[in-house]
Amino acid sequence: MIARKKKTCANPECAADFIPAQLGQKVCGWACGLAIKDVNQEKARKSLALVERREIKVRKEKLKSRADHLKDTQTAFNAWIRERDAGQPCISCGTTADVQYCAGHYRTTAACPELRYEPLNVHLQCNRNCNMGKSGNLLGYRPRLLAKIGAEKLAWVEGPHEPKKYTIDDLKALTAHYRALTRELKRGEAA
Repeated sequence: MIARKKKTCANPECAADFIPAQLGQKVCGWACGLAIKDVNQEKARKSLALVERREIKVRKEKLKSRADHLKDTQTAFNAWIRERDAGQPCISCGTTADVQYCAGHYRTTAACPELRYEPLNVHLQCNRNCNMGKSGNLLGYRPRLLAKIGAEKLAWVEGPHEPKKYTIDDLKALTAHYRALTRELKRGEAA
């Protein structure tokens, strides 16, 4: 039989040295065990709650449809566009007013879904006036886009493109990529 080493009782009021009778014993007797039960119960409760939250997160992830993943990727992409173009004027009207800005697509996601996540196709746009009020304000968008990216890239954006069918794994990878880029830009501002 192996000789066990002395331990100090986990009850702060006792703190006596004892030789544990069994593996994992932390207190010298049942009285000290009862004295610290509330502390242990709280730790166990927190641990169980953490495990539960993780399990719920995994179950929710499994229930997500492709459309849900498309929305997540679009949200991450739009956040990156807003961060990338922060401080620039609206691409359509040139305003620098303190208004809400969004990521405005030159070629819409309905008309050209293959350019949905293309950075050359999406730029900072004022939300109320240009994006929502004037359906993208393309009359103002095109000249400023031409000045920003050049004629060659604009011709590419306006040209034909291969259709893209994103898988759920592709969308997860894109979401992670754009979130990482956004974090990088935010860290750059903080430094």
